[in-house]
Amino acid sequence: MFIDSHCHINFPDLAANIDQHLAKMAENKVTHALCVAVNLPELPSVLALADAHANIFASVGVHPDYEDTPEPTVEQLVELAKHKKVVAIGETGLDYYRLQGDLEWQRERFRVHIRAAKIAGLPLIIHTRSSSEDTIRILKEEGAAEVGGVLHCFTESWEVAQAAMELGFYISFSGIVSFKKAVELHEVARLVPLDRMLIETDSPYLAPVPFRGKQNQPAWVRHVAESIADLRGVSVNQIADASTANFFKLFHRATV
Repeated sequence: MFIDSHCHINFPDLAANIDQHLAKMAENKVTHALCVAVNLPELPSVLALADAHANIFASVGVHPDYEDTPEPTVEQLVELAKHKKVVAIGETGLDYYRLQGDLEWQRERFRVHIRAAKIAGLPLIIHTRSSSEDTIRILKEEGAAEVGGVLHCFTESWEVAQAAMELGFYISFSGIVSFKKAVELHEVARLVPLDRMLIETDSPYLAPVPFRGKQNQPAWVRHVAESIADLRGVSVNQIADASTANFFKLFHRATV
């Protein structure tokens, strides 16, 4: 079986057809999905989906791309994380690609999430883009190894992957790993130990081959697994079994 460890099925275009997407998941042996929060105003839609469906889990957090949005406090995140279906804090992290100028507010928000995760005893879901040096530095400074987590939609170098894994983090691959030109990422996918690997769609974004350019959905996470299996020369069942076991090990509050 497969698990989509990172998606945004609460976004309107996906949520409007949620029953259809759940049926497609079942057809493709995708048994569970983690619906990841990106801000506080939209969090109720994430929690509502998780409450309504036994195989959907939730997270609590504010994405680093969201500049004009209510800023979370440590106490607020910890309180929200008490919800029975919340299994992680995030997504959080740093993104120096889309935003310019003084981004100290991003770094402070990131620290708030790490501190909340340590109090809540939950793993972190990390977004990092054009910011890997600061991401790893802040994870170390804040003692994030205490709770661990995942670098989602990984597109960084093998050296960054190694640094993250040394802190107890997992590496998650999205549909990008199926793209022909993602040569450096292909090498990372070959090297990451099976016991440190997750798979995801990041729906509605980054649909894998053969659906590239279309709206992504959790059912297509199996194609991510198939691409990794091809790169490593192993069976897709090995990728499915390992990534599923890793999901429940990392997100320890999640239940089958």
